[in-house]
Amino acid sequence: MSLVDLLDAGAAFDAEYGDGLSNHRPMALLALQRLGADEARLATFAAHYQRKLRPAPPAQTWPAGDAWRSRLGELDAWPAYRDLFAQWLGSEAAGDVLAQTLPVLMAGCGAAAFHGLIRTAYAVQAQHAQELADALAYWACRWLDLGRDADLGARETDPASVLRRIPVPRGALPGKLIFQRMQAVAAVPGFGLAVARLRIDEATLPSLARGAAELYAASGNFTVLHLVTSAHALRVLLPFIEEPEAAVRSHWRACAAAWAASGAAPCPPVPRLPWPRIVARALASDDDHLIKLVDSCREQHQALAGGDVWQRAASRAVAAG
Repeated sequence: MSLVDLLDAGAAFDAEYGDGLSNHRPMALLALQRLGADEARLATFAAHYQRKLRPAPPAQTWPAGDAWRSRLGELDAWPAYRDLFAQWLGSEAAGDVLAQTLPVLMAGCGAAAFHGLIRTAYAVQAQHAQELADALAYWACRWLDLGRDADLGARETDPASVLRRIPVPRGALPGKLIFQRMQAVAAVPGFGLAVARLRIDEATLPSLARGAAELYAASGNFTVLHLVTSAHALRVLLPFIEEPEAAVRSHWRACAAAWAASGAAPCPPVPRLPWPRIVARALASDDDHLIKLVDSCREQHQALAGGDVWQRAASRAVAAG
């Protein structure tokens, strides 16, 4: 089956499985194809992965006249949001829909540990209308409010320097899922004032991306992995956003909360592998996160300067996998 056929079939599955885990099937399939997987490998991965998925809930119609923002953050609204975005994309070009929705969605970009953002970016690159509708619907129904930054006339330009000043809670954070721990960090007094110190400009997102890759290369931390893939996703979507600095600021705030919640610590180094070997290991893996991490690192390596950081981060992923 082709990627398009597999994405078509993916509409039969729910956006989550288990206890709030995100369905990575469509994202991993596109990542595998971009890494060089043939149709047989794509079909094998899809069949293996979808055994843990559950059927999509019954369809719901979005009430005519209701504002699309009215149910942000309501998980049960996914079927209705699917209908809304499918209708919207049926009447307007994808770029126009993205231009209208992304500024609002980016304010809640930590949704489901950034998976709304990441799935939307993959759907845009796949140019698949139903998958884009489902991705936007997932982002909307899991939209995550982490507060807003104060305007301090920020002058700091180094995210790492600002991160060192963020109050990190002592002890275990509440919640089993990443986004729940992010919420707990964002609620700590002083968090908002700390993250507001960073000045956002055109250099911020590349800096965040490289910093996340460096930290993942050093730690292999699972939460940090999502900072790497979400920075790649935002780079893909940024051309559709009229005010990119506002979007990057929202991403920075969510990244800061995730970093503080991650508990990332250095671990023993791993050998830096050549790209062909990294890609081969990713293609042979059924680990959705590993596949996406390698894809993001290779894409970022091609798009951004930054030495061997992307190769080292991808080497860490395949060593762990």
